[in-house]
Amino acid sequence: MPAISSALAGRGYYEIVRIVLFNARWGYSFLLNRRLKHLKLTLILFCSSTIIPAFANAELDRYDKAGTEAYEHGKYAEAEKLFSKGLKAAERSGLDHLEVATAQNNLAEVYRAEAKYSKAEPLYKNSLAIREKALGPNHPAVATSLNNLAFLYVTQGRYAKAESLFKRSLTIVEKTLGPNHLDVLKSLNNLAIVYYRQRRYAEAESLLKRSVSLRKKTLGPNHRDVATSLNNLAEVYCKRGKYTDAEPLLKRTIAIDEKALGKDHPNLATDLNNLADLYRIIGKYAAAEPLYKRSLAIRE
Repeated sequence: MPAISSALAGRGYYEIVRIVLFNARWGYSFLLNRRLKHLKLTLILFCSSTIIPAFANAELDRYDKAGTEAYEHGKYAEAEKLFSKGLKAAERSGLDHLEVATAQNNLAEVYRAEAKYSKAEPLYKNSLAIREKALGPNHPAVATSLNNLAFLYVTQGRYAKAESLFKRSLTIVEKTLGPNHLDVLKSLNNLAIVYYRQRRYAEAESLLKRSVSLRKKTLGPNHRDVATSLNNLAEVYCKRGKYTDAEPLLKRTIAIDEKALGKDHPNLATDLNNLADLYRIIGKYAAAEPLYKRSLAIRE
């Protein structure tokens, strides 16, 4: 997917590229997985799939790489130590340096993963403040920081705060990157997750419809990300009792994933289970049974 860095190419901001979310390296997705009797909603967080450049400082780069590796393997205590050392090293450049903002964000990510929210929040806030001061309040990298902090609030169930930050982030990326940029899509989904969690399904539906339209336009109708958006929208339709609207979306999701992933992929098993759940809910048991059986066979 296009990244913030591509929009900044040639502008001379080395650190601008670096301050993209540290967890964006592996395309972090926030999954709302419910029990088998329900459907799955996958809402993609604002992130970049572009490989992020290393720190210019060799010491910082060493801590960053080691900390990231530990984080990716779930070794949070080790990652915390490494990123703490990285932050101290970054602070030698000055407390308002952009590398300090990045190091603070990295450590905050670990604290969030460890559920140490009271430690994560001030780091996210300070990282955001540094970037706003250095880059201006309407820079795409500031939008990334807003999303980081907002995601922490989502994790804590502080939806009003998260909503405000996600809305500001969406405004920034729409203005700076254009209304059809894929980073706008990510921000739409972030805001939809807040509405979904608060059972504000009509508002979530509106955003997800826009998400489907944007993905079809930018990626083509048969892209797997389109299937994800269709599944998300179908979930909201089901929450609103709009089963006749949800059914064709789930069927289309199956068709896309089956072609893209093959007939034995675990994601297809989930798709089949989702449609079977819908049929069970509306009393079409004969239609649900073969889908459940096929889903189970794939999982086994």
